[in-house]
Amino acid sequence: VQLQASGGGLVQAGGSLRLSCAAPGRTFSSYVMGWFRQAPGKEREFVGAIDWSGDHTYYVDAVKGRFTISRDNAISTAYLQMNSLKPEDTAVYYCAADPSWLPGVYYGMDYWGKGTQVTVSS
Repeated sequence: VQLQASGGGLVQAGGSLRLSCAAPGRTFSSYVMGWFRQAPGKEREFVGAIDWSGDHTYYVDAVKGRFTISRDNAISTAYLQMNSLKPEDTAVYYCAADPSWLPGVYYGMDYWGKGTQVTVSS
């Protein structure tokens, strides 16, 4: 599974960005899609995930209520809508895919894309 995240950029605090993760191929709907981020000098952290059909999502507390993960299986793309952004959301964001759904925190996934930089200015 090849993944490519896009949509990052520079935004002011309180603003919004939508990241996309394209995963061309007919097997997209067979994978749980997740988002992770890594801030400078910090370890990579899990942000959230969506199950195969999009019926279930999970978010870490730091982004709950501000970020929304969705997917469109018809075009093999997942999204991370980020609202009310804070400077502490600044990081490289990665999308990832895994065949298994966990209603909780993922510490890794099987497939990874290249990251996209999100910078939130105060």
